[in-house]
Amino acid sequence: MALNKTLVLGIGNPLMQDDGVGVHVVQHLKADNPDFPQVEFMDGGTLGFSLIGAIEDATNLIVIDAAQFSDTPGSIRIFLGEEMDLFLGRQKNSSVHDVTLVDLMSIALLSDQLPVRRALIGIQPGVIDWSTELTPTIKKAIPNVCNIVLELIEKWRT
Repeated sequence: MALNKTLVLGIGNPLMQDDGVGVHVVQHLKADNPDFPQVEFMDGGTLGFSLIGAIEDATNLIVIDAAQFSDTPGSIRIFLGEEMDLFLGRQKNSSVHDVTLVDLMSIALLSDQLPVRRALIGIQPGVIDWSTELTPTIKKAIPNVCNIVLELIEKWRT
């Protein structure tokens, strides 16, 4: 595990409209912060076991994803530490992906390499259908999500 390395992982399917919001957020962050020391911005797409190494190598993990929490589209919720673990545990059967985030977190936990600090930033999607374009409501949420990510990175550095 690298000393105080932060992995910012955007997940989702960018071909399924608002489901891809995590990937879009990471693309914005990467473009605006190309030389951020000790921070890796990663497009996790629709997940896969290949991400476990990056997760286990991080001291801090910030995941951005579309999340169903029955709120208005574009609403943002932050789940920190155990709160993230509990939320993922409740969602484990609702994923359409072969490998879920809870699977990856479980592997990291079992190998005693779970990131020390972790957060899930969930954005309530509006429409999940075939399209590469986010809905306008979700597009408007991106700058707020980026600010939340940057604030967490700075908070965890000190």
